[in-house]
Amino acid sequence: MSGKPGYHGVILNINLSTGTSEKVAIPPADLDRFVGGQGLGMKILWDRLKKPGINPLSPENPLIFMPGPFSGFPVPSSSRTCVVTKSPITSPMKSDYRHASTVSYSNMGGFFGPEIRFAGYDGIVITGKAKELSYIVIDDDKVEIREGKRFKGMRTDVFDKVFLDALGDRRFKTVYIGPAGENLVPYASILHTAGRAAGRGGMGCVMGSKNLKAIAVKGSGQPGVADHQRFLAALEKARLALYGTAYAKSWAEQGTARAIVGNSNAGTEAVRNYREGTFPEADRIGGDAARRDVWVRDIACYCCPLACKKSGITKGKYGGIVHDGPEYETGVMLGSNLLISDMPGLLKAITVIDDLGLDQISTGNVIGFLMEAYEKGMIDRKFLDGIDLKWGSVDATLAMIEKIAARDGIGALAGKGVRTLSRQIGKGSEKFAIQVKGLELAAHNIQANQPRGLSYVTASRGACHMSGDNIAMQNRRAMLDSTGMCFFPTFEPALEEPMLAMLSAITGHEYDKAEFEKTGERIFNLEKLFNYREGFRRADDRLPDRFFEDAFTIGPKKGSVLDRSKFDTMLSQYYKDRGWDSETTKPKKAKLQELGLDSI
Repeated sequence: MSGKPGYHGVILNINLSTGTSEKVAIPPADLDRFVGGQGLGMKILWDRLKKPGINPLSPENPLIFMPGPFSGFPVPSSSRTCVVTKSPITSPMKSDYRHASTVSYSNMGGFFGPEIRFAGYDGIVITGKAKELSYIVIDDDKVEIREGKRFKGMRTDVFDKVFLDALGDRRFKTVYIGPAGENLVPYASILHTAGRAAGRGGMGCVMGSKNLKAIAVKGSGQPGVADHQRFLAALEKARLALYGTAYAKSWAEQGTARAIVGNSNAGTEAVRNYREGTFPEADRIGGDAARRDVWVRDIACYCCPLACKKSGITKGKYGGIVHDGPEYETGVMLGSNLLISDMPGLLKAITVIDDLGLDQISTGNVIGFLMEAYEKGMIDRKFLDGIDLKWGSVDATLAMIEKIAARDGIGALAGKGVRTLSRQIGKGSEKFAIQVKGLELAAHNIQANQPRGLSYVTASRGACHMSGDNIAMQNRRAMLDSTGMCFFPTFEPALEEPMLAMLSAITGHEYDKAEFEKTGERIFNLEKLFNYREGFRRADDRLPDRFFEDAFTIGPKKGSVLDRSKFDTMLSQYYKDRGWDSETTKPKKAKLQELGLDSI
């Protein structure tokens, strides 16, 4: 253990090419300046990839699993693990480097991050490529790379059970890829238990490129804290801010699915490939319907009082056990966005996507794009391998999901994302190819929500709804994702003061609100430096034409459309307020000096 409270002070390095592992000390200054999770993962990525243009699918690209300083302590909702790497799906409009892409990070809940800390590490960094499909077993100081050919092609639901049986100890916490990751689909995900995923940005693709099927971790230790009494006092305040409150109960009641009807009513939902913001049948797939007809159990992540995950059972043609969903993103991207209002059919699509190990958001976006191109006669059934991909068709959606994961026929092209599809199809289809920098947008429509449009174009990983709608939110969320805490409970104002006190008590570094947000700003700017070095410029911070040209025709926001001039002016002001050059978007020297990044 290092002399830095709250941390073990070491990263576990695993090189799959050589079959070796080692503990590497983390500079204490990096812990103060980048904390953990997204921030420390970004600093490690910057340090490891010393030059731009590295192929994301090369052995050189690190796959980084990062919990945070809250992970492993009984801090409410401290379950998160941030997976950081270089993206296999994004790219700039112009660059000197063939394999230029953004930083990519994806955040998942569950139990994996805390277990990394129990095992004695502040993170795991994986490089290299195994000669054959393999998996890693970490049991405190014991690290093994084992042959996994017998698991090849196995879907995640079956694999989750078979793998634990093979390990012989159900105390192991595991992450793994499905067939999509093995087949190197650029938006493949990494799964952890039923329905929890590092979904965005192709994490499963990078893991698959390393011939790595799974990682299992089990540990028996824990870091110390700087001020134990202060930590206990702050922890009690944090618990009281959430436990048994109306706020916590609302999450347990419906999870994020409560927003399916609410956002539709507000005109900010992705409907018909983002053509509309309101789905007239949203109540058939929303939280009330799921609670009434599907869910039988509420599920919580590590130390979480919100229990926003759900499981249940559906009947009929698409019946079966539902591990998770509908959540807001999954319910909208596979429901409203495709005009699917059949709840069992929607849940079947969600289940199959997780089982194959695909990103729910990108998959729904891709299918919505193809449905619109098919409707407009830009493509035909021959192009779609005979699939009659009409709006609202569950069977056609399921067939396309299988094609994408297998990279079979049309699935090979569709698996590359909507930008590649639109370039292949042409005919003006780029106007409704809903992506930024190559990453598909999430389930929040923006004709009537300009700030969310700002989030999509300025987020570090490409189109991202989680980054934040303004500078303050972006800084705060970058920092939150560095602590190991889920951001859902942080909507409760009473949690802020004890959260800052717990972080200070654990690490010995004093965090008031200003220091918390300044650290987040440092992290966000380092991500920007990475992207700028790869060749991303202002021209890449661009929304699809749909949002400026296709006004809503139904719903409370009927007639809404973004004003291109006003959006461009807002963007210029954003760069100015960030301390970035408004033409190139490069962070200015004064801003880098202010954040202590000038030496980098």
